[in-house]
Amino acid sequence: MFDTRELGRRPGAMKRLSRTVDAPKDLGTEVIGVPEGAQVDLDLRLEAVMEGVLVTGSARAPLTGECVRCLEPLEQECEADFQELFSYPDADDRSRFTDTGDDAEDEDDTLNLEGDLFDLEPVLRDAVVLSLPMQPVCQEDCPGLCPRCGARLADDPDHQHNEAVDIRWAALEGLAEDIRHGEKDNVDGTAPGADEKQEK
Repeated sequence: MFDTRELGRRPGAMKRLSRTVDAPKDLGTEVIGVPEGAQVDLDLRLEAVMEGVLVTGSARAPLTGECVRCLEPLEQECEADFQELFSYPDADDRSRFTDTGDDAEDEDDTLNLEGDLFDLEPVLRDAVVLSLPMQPVCQEDCPGLCPRCGARLADDPDHQHNEAVDIRWAALEGLAEDIRHGEKDNVDGTAPGADEKQEK
């Protein structure tokens, strides 16, 4: 929570502040995000306007995740800018009688001051998540993994395999191998079961 009492309600009044806060839980996506409890550096400008307090700022935080190509852990840093109006509760009450149509539908999205305090977490969460890379990579030219054996290609640039066998032919390849082994076992030309026929 941030306190706006020193700012007052005189339009045009402004206050700057810097603060370091702990990152909340689940601040990110499935592949990259800010670790819970990591330090988030905030630079804020609070400005009193007719409707409430306009908060403009930026956030810097460390990121951890994994490369979407080679699945190796990665560490980056994000910086997100945001601006949000926190309305005075009484100003919001007055506007309820005049808001119609789309404005009324946006009422649920309005953030209000709680007394002289405002909660920045929902704004911070939206700004940081929207700033995250959709496909994070450990390096721009990461070659990823070998599609056949899963080896990390960056560790072995010359990595290669013999011509791949189509998986649809894998069963036939195994059968051919069994036949070849059978031929080696019968180099004398006698067919399996020949001895049994001779005994009869």
